[in-house]
Amino acid sequence: MLQRKKLSTTVGATNYAYLHKMVKAGRARSVGAAVDKAVEIARSLDNRATLERQTAAYFKGLTSKAAAEETYIGDALSAATQEMDFDQP
Repeated sequence: MLQRKKLSTTVGATNYAYLHKMVKAGRARSVGAAVDKAVEIARSLDNRATLERQTAAYFKGLTSKAAAEETYIGDALSAATQEMDFDQP
């Protein structure tokens, strides 16, 4: 089990109600677990935004030849996966 750290703070009334609602709905075992889940979601969104920015910067910095190669690879990968069913285990 991961080591837990003590956090003692106040939160807005609506956030407090939301955390308790998560517990009551069974989406978290405790308010602490609800906080963890909310922070994990926020971190995931931040990571996704960072990846989007980095990907855009990568493609913006490509030479026209490299961009053409990326397009070719993307098209080939798309064509190769048309027959695949990603919903099947």
